Amino acid sequence: MSYGSVGNRCDVRLMIEIENLTKSFELVQALNGLSLSAHDGRVTGLIGPNGAGKTTAFRIIYGLLVADQGRALVDGVDVAQNRMLAQRQLGVLPDVRGLYSRLTAREHIRYFGQLHGAEGAALEADIDELVERLGMADFADRLAKGFSRGQELKVALGRAMVHRPKNLILDEPTNGLDVMSSRAVRALILEMKADGHCILLSSHIMSEVSALCDHLVFVSEGRAVATGTPDELRAQAGVDDLEEVFVRVLGKHVDQGEATP
Repeated sequence: MSYGSVGNRCDVRLMIEIENLTKSFELVQALNGLSLSAHDGRVTGLIGPNGAGKTTAFRIIYGLLVADQGRALVDGVDVAQNRMLAQRQLGVLPDVRGLYSRLTAREHIRYFGQLHGAEGAALEADIDELVERLGMADFADRLAKGFSRGQELKVALGRAMVHRPKNLILDEPTNGLDVMSSRAVRALILEMKADGHCILLSSHIMSEVSALCDHLVFVSEGRAVATGTPDELRAQAGVDDLEEVFVRVLGKHVDQGEATP
């Protein structure tokens, strides 16, 4: 699928931004002043351990949750003030795939395309290409009930991409995929980056983060504890392995937090 360059977009702010987000769930502080900017034409990784606040931040960006404080913007549109407009600029792969058991894979993608205003032969051509690119040909016309995790993920990716979004949020985009499918998804992400799209992703696979991400935000306990390019963070930590950078940065933060009264 050729998504087309977005280099001529006339928006004033061409990115996903979150500014000083806070969010609590009863006694749990999920976000504690998290800020970041994810720019067009690059892949930004939001990286951290389970419970760090990554999924909560994503849910606020695509309008599923409302922040207690701070704001999220998509191409300058405040999500809390104009959720529908912001969502039209987003393709989202959530942490929970949420397929309808009585729809086929192809019907899922068609339905989401129609929700975004696509129709006719152009939509069907895009669906066919996504089916091919994501390796869904053998189950595209089967009902979703009984799909494997990998099959569910492929359908969810197709739904996220079918309307040719300017911005893409991917929560664990290759979780559950085999090697060949993972390579196809990564190639598609890099293709979209080359076309100028803004991509914000989370992954626990450091080799994937290293291969895809131009900029990283390490998050712990709901706030950013380190930011930079992979090479900058490697240099700061004094090690070449990005997984070791992650361990050192997060370990240092935990140690400092325990030492703080």
